Amino acid sequence: MSEITYTPESRPLGKSGILVSPIAWGMWRFGHAGVAGGRALIEAVFDAGVTLFDTADIYGFDGFGGFGDAESLLGQILAEAPQLRGRMVLATKGGITPPVPYDSSAGYLTAALEASLRRMAVETVDLYQIHRPDILAHPHEVARALEDMVASGKVRAVGVSNYTLAQHRALAAFLSVPLASTQPEFSPLELGPIENGLLDLAMETDLAVLAWSPLGGGRIGAPADDRARAVGDALDVVATEAGVSRAAAAYGWIMAHPARVIPIVGTQNIARIAEIPDAYKCRWTRQLWYDVLVASRGEKLP
Repeated sequence: MSEITYTPESRPLGKSGILVSPIAWGMWRFGHAGVAGGRALIEAVFDAGVTLFDTADIYGFDGFGGFGDAESLLGQILAEAPQLRGRMVLATKGGITPPVPYDSSAGYLTAALEASLRRMAVETVDLYQIHRPDILAHPHEVARALEDMVASGKVRAVGVSNYTLAQHRALAAFLSVPLASTQPEFSPLELGPIENGLLDLAMETDLAVLAWSPLGGGRIGAPADDRARAVGDALDVVATEAGVSRAAAAYGWIMAHPARVIPIVGTQNIARIAEIPDAYKCRWTRQLWYDVLVASRGEKLP
């Protein structure tokens, strides 16, 4: 039976022309690491073969304060070790504005980008994404703001996060630059992108898919219900054969989809970061991959 294969070689980030690693590292819990600890984490990520770093202006916010903390810490590290910037593909996001939920007006996004650049002490970000869709923002206005970012040279590529299919298509219709990426929640326990057509749209339009919460918010590692346990058992078949963790098998399951999904690994543990390449050791047949899907759906395929 043929295997579904994937390799650690870099690949294009959609139509942007930017090359990225097949796995990304997420920084939503990064703001508490401290400068020395944060630099050690970044070095470990590079050692694991990861070049795509995913952050956002809201990372660090705890409901009361901390907005911008993850970006600010990265800025302190880059000020101390500027050579690190050239080794990373840096992605950030904006558009969540506590206490107001979302704001994708042109004025706000422009100001948010400038603030992110100042916090990170950089002149350019490689990818800027709208973090969540603002229902009150016309896609024409959002498109103009994103185009202006690219024209200014402060952003190399643009994307979206948590958008519906209709929202993707509406924004793309007004853009003169391609959407490079989309960032949905996707894991063996969150099948939305498979079932709502997002991964099909990604393949149709050459859109890079960055999967947040690829371990189901910790439920894959620590199942608390029958469904999660069944998914864990199905992943363990592949993990045991490859001699890797269940987490590595979950990343591999995501990466096996032909949309070439990029899981965002969120661990802030250096030992677990070192295990990221284990995902490439997994060998998936169609039967094994579908076994995980069936376990997640809780019913046989039609």
